[in-house]
Amino acid sequence: MAYLNYLVIVLLIFFILKKLLPIKGVTNITTTELRKELNNKNKQFVDVRTNGEFKGNHIKGFKNIPLQQLAQIAEKELSKEKEVIVICQSGMRSQRASKVLKRLGFKNVTNVKGGMSAWF
Repeated sequence: MAYLNYLVIVLLIFFILKKLLPIKGVTNITTTELRKELNNKNKQFVDVRTNGEFKGNHIKGFKNIPLQQLAQIAEKELSKEKEVIVICQSGMRSQRASKVLKRLGFKNVTNVKGGMSAWF
């Protein structure tokens, strides 16, 4: 019984750490670093917030592809050959979006830490 409790605790810690640790192969940048990248035509900028959030406020040059639609739309709308920089409101959805893009075969994915909340 003690072994089973130990196993459950280890698995729980593993899953918590997996959620919190950076995604392998995904770069994280600050909004200050993002400002330096915005004019780079060799990069793709994706905002994964809802359409309503995007319409309310967004950064010029970002394409809105809500997280819920990303897996279906990404391969049609984005090039796997160019870096994809992903933003959301706080950085959580963009982190999940980064995982989705990596799983779809996008090689160069960058997440904006703090998202739009850190932009202003």
